[in-house]
Amino acid sequence: MKFLLKTVTIFLMLFTIVSCSSDDVEKDEQKPTITVNYEGGFPQACETLKRGESYHFKALVTDNMALAAYSLDLHHNFDHHTHDDQGADCELDALKEAVNPLIYMENFSIPDGQTSYEIDILITIPDDVDTGDYHCAYSVTDQTGWQSRTSVDIKIVE
Repeated sequence: MKFLLKTVTIFLMLFTIVSCSSDDVEKDEQKPTITVNYEGGFPQACETLKRGESYHFKALVTDNMALAAYSLDLHHNFDHHTHDDQGADCELDALKEAVNPLIYMENFSIPDGQTSYEIDILITIPDDVDTGDYHCAYSVTDQTGWQSRTSVDIKIVE
């Protein structure tokens, strides 16, 4: 009986060790990339948008394995806050209180298996939103949960 118990215990330990080993499974250790700095990317830093006009917001996202989702966030910057990845310093208007700011936040899925995708969202700037400084922030997530963001300063004018 001791021999059987000892054999079963050793077998279970070896089985556990072998079953937990996953050398042949590729791990995703890279964040996806996102950029508006290409021909057709929009908006570029310090871009001016007019109320009542429509624009295609475009960014290129890539991943080494598979993309999952992306989002676009447009919000006012009347308080002059910053984001961690803004490259250009744009001239800002004076600080002010928001009355009727443009706020756009939407999430979208990317078809399964894509490793490269161009975001293209048509947005019309309402005629009655506050003019001034805004941020355009893109975010992308891959299928394993890695996320990247980029944002640019823009200005909405009459």
